[in-house]
Amino acid sequence: MRIDTENERGADYIERVNRAIDHIVRHLDQPLPLEDVARVAYFSPFHFHRIFRTMVGETLSQFVKRLRLERALYLLSHHPKKRLTDVALECGFSSSSDFSRSFRQRYGVPPSAFDIETFRANRREEWTAAMSDAGTWHRLERLPAGENPDGFEIELRTLPARTVAYIRVAEPFRPGAVDGTAERLIAWAEERGLADGQWLGYMWDDPEIVAHADCRYDVGLEVPDVEPSGEIGRFEFPEMTVAQVEVRGTIDLEQRAIDWFFRTWLPSSGYVPADQPNFEAWIGRPFAHGFEHFEILGQFPVKRA
Repeated sequence: MRIDTENERGADYIERVNRAIDHIVRHLDQPLPLEDVARVAYFSPFHFHRIFRTMVGETLSQFVKRLRLERALYLLSHHPKKRLTDVALECGFSSSSDFSRSFRQRYGVPPSAFDIETFRANRREEWTAAMSDAGTWHRLERLPAGENPDGFEIELRTLPARTVAYIRVAEPFRPGAVDGTAERLIAWAEERGLADGQWLGYMWDDPEIVAHADCRYDVGLEVPDVEPSGEIGRFEFPEMTVAQVEVRGTIDLEQRAIDWFFRTWLPSSGYVPADQPNFEAWIGRPFAHGFEHFEILGQFPVKRA
């Protein structure tokens, strides 16, 4: 009886902490006092502080500051002409001096002196090593700008607002982490007659910026509605424009599509990345063709420059 109670309490805590994280993601450019975030998670501030630190591995303050700085790196990389003051405010820092001080504390130099391209290249090497073995490493090397050997084509689409049921994957680069999570969500969906809907995978963090252990990946399913329960969360995505590219092949083909989009198509398109995660919209169910062959629509949220 005690074990069941602890399991139920653990599932309830996962749901509440996910609510808090989703609230933080939606409001990263705004003040996020402990009391407000705790209220979203239905905890007292005292208990929330302890539970969040235990489950996430960081205090709320540490977590929010890290996400803001990683968001700043993303903006510096994809919006190089943006003023540092604007970057600071969009990431929730109270001033450019607060941003610069926090940035220097974490990365050792002020944002104006940070070499974002070298930083991304180093992270890319770590990501490549994590996703391949010694014999296939070369397949994930970056596609040079201007090249499109696979004949990728972009279709611009406007997606309506969507409700998504999701399970969040901790440390998604661990072997079996994502596919094991997909199996659990598929089982949940089959029980409710929802399993033939649109399946999604989306990474909240750029693995060329964020340490792999800190990346957050959701396996999701578009649903009419869902009440969060245990590890099943609910997220509302607004209407958005996406640049869509079809990918049918191995993981290196998907990575070439991503490289081509960011390095070749996007710079001359008149668009810039929007503040939403990039989506893997599965054609069929996740991993329907095993773990070597993928059939997905890569959907990159964009907005006019």
